Amino acid sequence: MPIALSNTTVNRSVLIAGFLIAAFNPCIASAALGEPEASVMADVTVMRGTLMVVDSANYRSHEIKTSSGIVVHEFTGVDGKVFAIVWRGPAMPNLRQALGQYFDSYIAAAKGNRSGNQFGIHNSDLVVHSAGHMRAFSGIAYLPQAIPSGVSIGELQ
Repeated sequence: MPIALSNTTVNRSVLIAGFLIAAFNPCIASAALGEPEASVMADVTVMRGTLMVVDSANYRSHEIKTSSGIVVHEFTGVDGKVFAIVWRGPAMPNLRQALGQYFDSYIAAAKGNRSGNQFGIHNSDLVVHSAGHMRAFSGIAYLPQAIPSGVSIGELQ
């Protein structure tokens, strides 16, 4: 015997299902440039890594290590937002995840902007430097306008 549901019941069920999927799917709410510090834990889950947090005077470093040897540092400022991401390892991390809302800008700038094993973008809102070859990749991505006062890009490792 079919059960009759009202549109309100169906809409409410769809809405609740959407919230549950978003809440329990770490890929949807992962840390990325410009995102809140609390979202770093989603990256730890997605990367199946271990986390070590180190406080500095002007920022906090979240080091994520994976079993495959990839190391990603996500730096957050006193405002609680991720302002830089540094990586190294035998493979590239998921840059769509790491760059978040800046990924499309990265892809647009990347077209025709590669020189051998190196790549770089230097825009007013996004800087990315990446280099490497098989089993040895490294890079940095940061938001120039979000770097905390007194922090040098050179000290982010």
